[in-house]
Amino acid sequence: MPERSSAFAGVTIVSNRLPVTAAVRGGRLRLQRSAGGLATGLGGVHEQSSGAWLGWPGDLSAMSEAHRAELHDTLATNRLVPIDLTRQEVERYYEGFSNGVIWPLFHYLVERTPLDASTWSTYVAVNRRFAEAARPAARRGDLVWVQDYQLMLVPAMLREMEPEATIGFFLHIPFPSFDVFRLLPWRLAVLEGLLGADLVGFHTSSYARHFLTSLRHLLDVEVADSDALYHGRRVRTGAFPMGIDTARFETLAASPEVQRRVDVISADLGTRQLLVGVDRLDYTKGIPRRLLAFERFLAKHPKRRETVRFIQVAVPSRDGVAEYGKFKRTVNELVGRINGTTSTMTNVPVHYLHRQVSEQELVALYAAASVMVVTPLRDGMNLVAKEFVASRLDEDGVLILSEFAGAADELGDALIVNPYDIDGVADAIEQALTMGADERRTRMQSLRRRVRARTVHDWARRFVESLHAARERGRQSHVLDGPAVTALVEELAEAPRLVLLLDYDGTLVPIEATPDLATPDPSLGDLLRALAASPRLSLHIVSGRGRDVLETWFGGTGLTLWAEHGLWRWGPDTKTWRANIEHPRGWKPDIAELLHAAAERTAGAVVEDKGDSLAWHYRLSDPLQADTEVHRLRREVAEQHPDGDLETILGSKVLEVRPHGVHKGLAVTAVVHEWPGARLVAIGDDRTDEDMFAALPPDGVAVCVGNRPSAARLRLASHRDVRGLLEALARRLTGQPAPATRDGEPSSGPNPH
Repeated sequence: MPERSSAFAGVTIVSNRLPVTAAVRGGRLRLQRSAGGLATGLGGVHEQSSGAWLGWPGDLSAMSEAHRAELHDTLATNRLVPIDLTRQEVERYYEGFSNGVIWPLFHYLVERTPLDASTWSTYVAVNRRFAEAARPAARRGDLVWVQDYQLMLVPAMLREMEPEATIGFFLHIPFPSFDVFRLLPWRLAVLEGLLGADLVGFHTSSYARHFLTSLRHLLDVEVADSDALYHGRRVRTGAFPMGIDTARFETLAASPEVQRRVDVISADLGTRQLLVGVDRLDYTKGIPRRLLAFERFLAKHPKRRETVRFIQVAVPSRDGVAEYGKFKRTVNELVGRINGTTSTMTNVPVHYLHRQVSEQELVALYAAASVMVVTPLRDGMNLVAKEFVASRLDEDGVLILSEFAGAADELGDALIVNPYDIDGVADAIEQALTMGADERRTRMQSLRRRVRARTVHDWARRFVESLHAARERGRQSHVLDGPAVTALVEELAEAPRLVLLLDYDGTLVPIEATPDLATPDPSLGDLLRALAASPRLSLHIVSGRGRDVLETWFGGTGLTLWAEHGLWRWGPDTKTWRANIEHPRGWKPDIAELLHAAAERTAGAVVEDKGDSLAWHYRLSDPLQADTEVHRLRREVAEQHPDGDLETILGSKVLEVRPHGVHKGLAVTAVVHEWPGARLVAIGDDRTDEDMFAALPPDGVAVCVGNRPSAARLRLASHRDVRGLLEALARRLTGQPAPATRDGEPSSGPNPH
């Protein structure tokens, strides 16, 4: 066994299939190693790790109890954990939902997607079984790496069971654009399932963007760079293009057996040029359109009927599924028609092989081909293209590659085609067959450098290293449950002097669609007055709201008010507003014009004048359009004020323009000076509150509200939980019953979730 890599130590793999398939032949248990890039890439990880590999070992329904026991013992010695599925589960979870719904939809073949709910429940149940099987590994601290579309709910299920688990997920098929993904009735559950991971990986950056776009539109998840900010965690996304075991294919291509096969193929071809296609027989691979393009090529160049042969290998796939049976008949009929109309007395243009082909045969075809035609309608990566390149030790041959294969992002020196453009593919075939030797060699040398630089082993290492980094970066704060709130209240009540600094929107009241709707209810005023009456407590509201609004709402509650993020202060004794820092004047008309113009371009956006700052709210706007406008506004403000006297601050679906140097930390600084030795508690829900948290003294308590990642050590789920905390504190400080909440019932305290 190879020496274990520190990067892969303690990695547990969860995939639909184990890297081996079990069967009984001749009365003896047999294990057949799985072929393909996934088994190869993860096999190296498994060998160098102490973790297990969980997956389905194949149909065991006809296996005797003795053989089952032998199987479990054999698998255990190789750290393989079988997830036994019934035939009905395989039919409904795997064939019915995974391959019947997710597979066609994620490959943009919407018309093939039977969007009914009959198999969803089985998909959920089987995903839960996989999550439960992975729980022991997560509990002992393994990195759990979940694979592919069959198990998209596992990350969240496992996170629910083991909140501190380190979980990665990789999707080996495309993630579709938002307009396609939104058709899935279970779209929210799928997104929430994936967000249980610390790192969600894709083959290309465009798939990652599609995922983030769907999060923004459907779950209103905040996205920062390539991270999704969800439930107090930072979920990282990234592009990790999967490679192949390049050295293995080069070794195969150089082997005497493959060279003999190449000689046989070349002798049979004579002077003919060979085109090759190798695919699973699946409707996403574009085989019918490829055949039609070859037929069109022969129609355009009739003399080629004698000089070209096209070998199409179609490996059997899901033969038991009726839809695939129909597709198989379609391909057979198409091959027959083309050969019937284009064959000559000395040549049959299309040789169609519908069977399993050994690796030696495949590599021999790769090495003998003049042109490799890889034209899927949509493909997550397509490793066949990379296998062809790795097998060309002679640095010859031309690759025709679909622009809709993930591999096209890396293999730009191929002839890139649109597989839906029959004439375009036909013309690319002619271009490839007539390409000069120097151009072929230049292109192939470049392709080989790229394939060698990103092997499957590099892919696995990069993902696992990124998962380590993502987990460290995304660690969440402690969520306060009922007992933790009680302990915190007792601790704060013992302080001789206590200061509370509270944000308003999203902290004391829910975030509303427009600012005008977020008015305080009477019970909130009663609660704040009860707290302010304690002689040991100084109560402050530190808000981005304007002066007039805050004074109208809270002027009679005995609070200190900080408006426009600390720019203005109002005291219950002085009952006047004073500025905390000198700030520029006269800038608002020009900036207001920019903001109003942006609001006119963006449906749902509104501008709020706060007095000495301006806010552009976009909670009701399309997230992507709003993002574009936010970037534009920040640039335009900087261009108009290059001296830096203004700054733009992003809050919760709001962009604020305010004088430079204004932030909520000003309130903390002032309170620390005025109340020396007091215990400070700051509670807030958005980015502007991070300045308040950062300014707290070492013994200060910072509490973040909601899902956003924060420097705060503690977290509450919502404004209701904040009120529950404040009610408990009011009871403890005053010895009186807490004021009723909005619905007339006392709060039961924070939601433990």
